[in-house]
Amino acid sequence: QVQLEESGGGLVQPGGSLSVSCAASGSILSVGNMRWYRQTPGKQRELVADMSRLGTTNYANSVKGRFTVSRDNAKNTANLQMQSLKPEDTAVYICNADIISRLTIRLETYWGQGTQVTVSS
Repeated sequence: QVQLEESGGGLVQPGGSLSVSCAASGSILSVGNMRWYRQTPGKQRELVADMSRLGTTNYANSVKGRFTVSRDNAKNTANLQMQSLKPEDTAVYICNADIISRLTIRLETYWGQGTQVTVSS
């Protein structure tokens, strides 16, 4: 069973830094694009960052220059380093990945449960 699990969320002061991680596990053949979304209750889910297996990255304008995404293909993990955090960055950060399972040999999109990041004094 393929699963995604986030970790590293927490409370941080404005201007501070925090890193969240995502680990894909299970019977995995290949992990394609990995993405970070964030969602605040009552608002639409926002795509924060996107990274291909080869390292091509895209960022939302709201986080560009402050957030950095990385990944380790050997470990099937992704990391989102957040700098100069603002209160408006407060959200549940959710990992998303396109994964080919060894069982199905089909490309499917998987979602993690999310990890809470709160930026507040």
